[in-house]
Amino acid sequence: MLSVNTNQGAMVALQTLNKTNSDLAKTQNAISTGLKVASAKDNGAIYAIASKMTSDVGAYDRVRESTDRAASILDTGIAAGESIMELLNEMKGKALAASQAGLSASAQSALAADYAQLRDQITSIGANASFDGANMIGATPNNAVALGDSAGGNAITVNGVSLALGSATITVTAASALDTAGNATTALGLVNASITNLGTQLATWGAGAKRFEVHRTFIGKLQDALTNGIGSIADADLSKESAKLQALQTKQQLGVQALSIANTSSQSALSLFR
Repeated sequence: MLSVNTNQGAMVALQTLNKTNSDLAKTQNAISTGLKVASAKDNGAIYAIASKMTSDVGAYDRVRESTDRAASILDTGIAAGESIMELLNEMKGKALAASQAGLSASAQSALAADYAQLRDQITSIGANASFDGANMIGATPNNAVALGDSAGGNAITVNGVSLALGSATITVTAASALDTAGNATTALGLVNASITNLGTQLATWGAGAKRFEVHRTFIGKLQDALTNGIGSIADADLSKESAKLQALQTKQQLGVQALSIANTSSQSALSLFR
């Protein structure tokens, strides 16, 4: 039917052209953003999943930073412990030498003075072994704690231990001296016990440092996996989008021509009245 009031062909052509323009806008947006799901309007479910995963990737940055901080605190404690171990080894030699009978007063005094300096240096190390306000070897030791996951749970903790004079680990006391052979023998026993205790503690801290290292590596791999997962569901395939863009541009041009033809069809009604 030929009508000047209703042009069905034009309506169909217009609907088709509008659909083509909509698809073309989506393709152009995918190419410009690199994302096939850039907003909830594109795909609500995928957008929600990708947003959650993106949030987790960002949260794991904080987990990695927490692990780095905890590892640095522990490294500082280990370095201090190793320094104290060196002092104890020197103190052992002094105590052993001072424990022998028949030493002259001057020799005994010299060994006692050296020992006292080494002993007091332990206190100095303990006072300075801090990182970001945390001291794992102080009289009231702090722990090295790292976040375990993006939810803030499963924390990894390496306990600090006091390495102060007279502590459970460093049994050498502030009053320990080599002023006599008898006192030197007592001091030697305390130094040997301290060396054994500290060696065990350093081994424990070494295992903790390895755990932080493994955790840091795991977090990096987990972030890579999450990032790849986000890309697989949200990133646009630019080769496909490029081909689709060319097809839609051609379709758009044809749609414009079809609409133009449909709009001129009603003019043929004039020929009936000539």
